[in-house]
Amino acid sequence: MVSQKRALVCGAGGFIGSHMVKKLKAQGFWVRGVDLKAPEFGETKADDFVMSDLRDPVVCAKVTDQPFDEVYQFAADMGGAGFVFTGENDAAIMHNSAMINLNILEAGRHARIRRIFYSSSACIYPEYNQMDPDNPNCSEDSAYPAAPDSDYGWEKLFSERLYMAYARNYGMDVHIARYHNIFGEEGTWTGGREKSPAALSRKVAETPDGGEIEIWGDGKQTRSFLYISECLEATQRLIRSDVMGPLNIGSEEMVTINRLAEMIMEIAGKKVGIRHIPGPLGVRGRRSDNRLIREKLGWAPSQPLREGLKVTYAWIAEQVKAAGGAGR
Repeated sequence: MVSQKRALVCGAGGFIGSHMVKKLKAQGFWVRGVDLKAPEFGETKADDFVMSDLRDPVVCAKVTDQPFDEVYQFAADMGGAGFVFTGENDAAIMHNSAMINLNILEAGRHARIRRIFYSSSACIYPEYNQMDPDNPNCSEDSAYPAAPDSDYGWEKLFSERLYMAYARNYGMDVHIARYHNIFGEEGTWTGGREKSPAALSRKVAETPDGGEIEIWGDGKQTRSFLYISECLEATQRLIRSDVMGPLNIGSEEMVTINRLAEMIMEIAGKKVGIRHIPGPLGVRGRRSDNRLIREKLGWAPSQPLREGLKVTYAWIAEQVKAAGGAGR
């Protein structure tokens, strides 16, 4: 009889982590999830959900008290532009996320955990390569000389180095991905930490036909967005490969924020005006470069942005309706 595989998901109460728990359960894993909070939208599917703080090394030692076939480290202090780029949260972002990574790696080393995935971010890429909204350079080898546009990006870059050092010095089987704007249903959609697909979906859902929504800046800044199911697929292909990375996990379909808003309006069947206002923006252009993931894993995302937006908008519209239209 083959023993059941076991997985540990750090950050299992968050958007990507809670979806990964579901995917692992569907694959027959026994899953332990750890987070400060339970999933916001529904019960966790984890067999064992530990509500604890991974900034505490004692907690990290406790949750790694058994063998795991796969460990996924998604836990971080994070959010969208309204959280990351204001400058007001930099110390907390760097301290909290670095503590989590330092603790989980050290606990994992002592527990002889081998296969571990770390979710880094496209925010590590140098600002100087992302000034042209039409031609950003986000190839994996462009990360140095380092010049991220936020302290969130600097912490992610430091933690990449940390994971690679543990791989070299302690033989840990480390796998690192740089995520590019992952979105989908059951993600944060209000409160200040939501990212642009969710924020714009909420604004369109709340606004009557003929009304107006606000967008930070001129709306000509560009991004690419990857739907959650493709993110999970790429993540598992990476952790189950012999590739350390870092590899980009993102879409090459790049749109302006104005166009993103228009696509959501089209999905909603509404005509809504756009008013541009000052606000935190990040870099002018960012798009995943998928040449290396195609080469190393023989994979790249295939789903058009619009398909993921349809599901996401429908879910957020339901949340707005249930909240009585609140959420601004």
